[in-house]
Amino acid sequence: MIDVSRALRVATDTGDVRFGLREVRRAAKAKSAKLVVLASNCPPAAVQTLGDIRTLRFPGTNVDLGAACGVPFSVSAVAVLSPGESNILSA
Repeated sequence: MIDVSRALRVATDTGDVRFGLREVRRAAKAKSAKLVVLASNCPPAAVQTLGDIRTLRFPGTNVDLGAACGVPFSVSAVAVLSPGESNILSA
């Protein structure tokens, strides 16, 4: 089992990630997202349009997800386009 918070931080620092539902939907539509991480309080109806992209539920809220990514704002969804040096895709 990997530490999702740490893997997200590494992916944010070394890879290519997008924050927010609008960006996640855009990446899903372009088929460039490899993984979508959703905060525990992100409503399921908000991400029904993702298709067959793998999703992972983050155990914390959107505030916790933002902190795990190392950004100073809350994040309800994160799309991982490139994991960088992270092992997030093996989660």
